[in-house]
Amino acid sequence: MNKTAYYISLLLLGWVMLTPKLSFAGNEQRAGEAGASYLLINPWAASSGWGGANTALARGHEATFLNVSGTAFIQSTELLFTHTNLFAGADITLNSFGFSQKAGESGVISMSIQSFSYGDIDITTVELPEGGIGTFSPTASVISLSYAKEFSNSIYGGLTVKIINEALADISASGVAFDAGIQYVTGSEEQIHFGISMKNVGPTMRFRGDGLSFRGIVPETEVDLTLEHRSATFELPSLITIGFGYDIFLENESKFTPAVTFTSNSFTRDQFNFGGEYVYRNILSLRAGYIYETGLIPFIDSEASSATAFTGPSFGLSVMIPLNKEKGRYFSFDYSYRDTNPFMGVHSFGARISL
Repeated sequence: MNKTAYYISLLLLGWVMLTPKLSFAGNEQRAGEAGASYLLINPWAASSGWGGANTALARGHEATFLNVSGTAFIQSTELLFTHTNLFAGADITLNSFGFSQKAGESGVISMSIQSFSYGDIDITTVELPEGGIGTFSPTASVISLSYAKEFSNSIYGGLTVKIINEALADISASGVAFDAGIQYVTGSEEQIHFGISMKNVGPTMRFRGDGLSFRGIVPETEVDLTLEHRSATFELPSLITIGFGYDIFLENESKFTPAVTFTSNSFTRDQFNFGGEYVYRNILSLRAGYIYETGLIPFIDSEASSATAFTGPSFGLSVMIPLNKEKGRYFSFDYSYRDTNPFMGVHSFGARISL
């Protein structure tokens, strides 16, 4: 291990151990204190089929969400687009675009854009509680810039800076957040994977805008003033993940990879993410995962008592079309489904191309 990788590993592990707010979280009573919860939704189709279990072995541009260090495995250029129908029936969509480019011998630069649309909502007033005077469309967006580097044959690290913005008709909030991650690969066939990441660490956010002001007459006077309310600040949903994965190589150039990840959330229950992937000849990938919230009995009270809309199970697949096997270039169609209650699940459709 070179000195740079050694110091980065110590810094990230030290941050985890010395930050009680993150390391010993899982307080569901604080769930209402956090904002920007859309930062917890995986915007990519392939990796979301794992149920978040693949923190230790995320590869390609999709690793910008789970563990940014995984983008260091990109050999040239990767383009990615995903359309997600969030909570089918709720008219909420998420469109995501990603671009990664090899920079130098061991570095990779990545950029991601996620745009949330919540549909049209009727404008209502005290006089017109049923609406009929127009609509407004809430939006949210996240722009990310990442850099990852291969420090040795076994150690990979990365950092992401995210610009966050969400807006209603006449108020908005902006902020910045940081992600960091490390992956460690070992074994005679590099089949053992360990990863740790820290996500959504940043300053508080606050809503501002004309929607927080109103005009009124000061009592017992004729003075007409414009008054402004100050909204409370809210924190970001920061978390830490620690994951492990193991490749089991099979015949016919196939492999099966089970994985598990522990997620320590700041504002809700901690989670264990279990998942696996079967890859056949680098042409077809099948994935499945399950998210277990601590304190709940799986498949019994998870839907009634879950702190999130996700009930646990997830599934996915990828069909890969080789463009140049020698250089590892391919085109891939990805799909994933995540079960939810209420609504009818989350469907993600994506396309990847590696050049």
